Amino acid sequence: MALNIISNYAANVAHRNLSASDEMATRSLSKLSSGTRVVSARDDAASMAIGARLNATTQALKTATVNVGQANSMLQIADGGMATIDDILVRMKTLAVQSSSGNLSDTERGFLNDEFTELRDEIDRIASSTNFNGIQLLGNGGDVAIEYGDLAAAGSGQALVPVNGFNNFAITDNNYWATDTDTDLTDNNFEVNINYAAGGQVIMTVTSTIDGAADRTQSIDVSDFATAGTTAISAGESATLNFDELGLTFSVNTNFSASVAAIAADNTGASDFGTDTTFGTSGINSATGNVVTMAADNGQQLATSIEFQVGGGNTANDRLSIDLTAVDAAALGTGSAGTESSLEDLGANAINTAASAQNAVEVVTRAIDDLQRARAAVGTSQNRLDFAGQNLASTQENTESARSTLLDLDVAAEMTAFTSKQILVQSGVAMLAQANQMPQNLLRLLQ
Repeated sequence: MALNIISNYAANVAHRNLSASDEMATRSLSKLSSGTRVVSARDDAASMAIGARLNATTQALKTATVNVGQANSMLQIADGGMATIDDILVRMKTLAVQSSSGNLSDTERGFLNDEFTELRDEIDRIASSTNFNGIQLLGNGGDVAIEYGDLAAAGSGQALVPVNGFNNFAITDNNYWATDTDTDLTDNNFEVNINYAAGGQVIMTVTSTIDGAADRTQSIDVSDFATAGTTAISAGESATLNFDELGLTFSVNTNFSASVAAIAADNTGASDFGTDTTFGTSGINSATGNVVTMAADNGQQLATSIEFQVGGGNTANDRLSIDLTAVDAAALGTGSAGTESSLEDLGANAINTAASAQNAVEVVTRAIDDLQRARAAVGTSQNRLDFAGQNLASTQENTESARSTLLDLDVAAEMTAFTSKQILVQSGVAMLAQANQMPQNLLRLLQ
């Protein structure tokens, strides 16, 4: 090979090999630092794709395991409630048997009947209040959510419209409205009045009616909401009036300020909301349109079944359906066919006579059997969930192992390779230095 100054072939060869060695060492270093065999798709695209799916499956199985635990907790709460109801039924049967005896007078039977009916009410209370995260487990819940129908069609609240300043209203305390003792919601309502008061004040008063009787009243001074007031509502804006004692809120707009100003300007009370038959510019009779009647009860209901996600996929096999059975007074005692008399059917005088007490013994006996069927179903579901959890743990373990085989780094092997590449890098650096010294020999020919 000719000796020349312009091109240094040996140095170029050494540099190329050094660059390759350095790149391989860098890749090896990235694997060692990350602990994975496949840092990017260029390392092994197929393994990366499979590993990503396996990793997603593993994480999904972990969440499914949590779901199984939550499902077991839910059923344990249901079982605890039914255990208490079982104790109550045992006591009720004792009372019925005692009342069946002819050695008691009507007075003693009255005492026994009082306790019997109170215990029956307690069964309903337990069934209604036993829930998990708001999900009813033993019976329908006591809370109600009120849904308003079309006001114009329903004939209620027609004056509570945007032109008079009312955008909408909402219930914030369902428990308060749940104090209704019957199934008829049309006897529940609230009435809104805005009246002129002494000293130029304007007072908004809301009265709630439950079961046809006025229950609570709350008043708020809205004088400052008038058009020239300190809290006047500008065009396009809104404000919220909170009647927390009644569990109600009202969203009002700029027209509300105009309504308050008009009421304040007329100190006779003739322009009051709830009095003026053609209030403001709406032409609506506010004396009849200021009452809102409840239209529907959307309380918490006992679902017939609940589905738990116990797998990482979207098939029927990834979900477990658990049936729920009501164990309140209306359901207990009806028998397996659901056609017999229930505890509720015994009425208020369940065991006040020997004959009715003897009948109650049969009903309570059936109620105990009904409860045990429901409780056995819960226990069966709990055992099934336990096995589902064990299978999830095994599947998760094996999926993790498969992902590890594909993606996890063999540190010992890679460290050996990295050491070899480090030696090549060091050798390449040394040889590149030597190659760069070779043109120095040409200087002797030029001397």
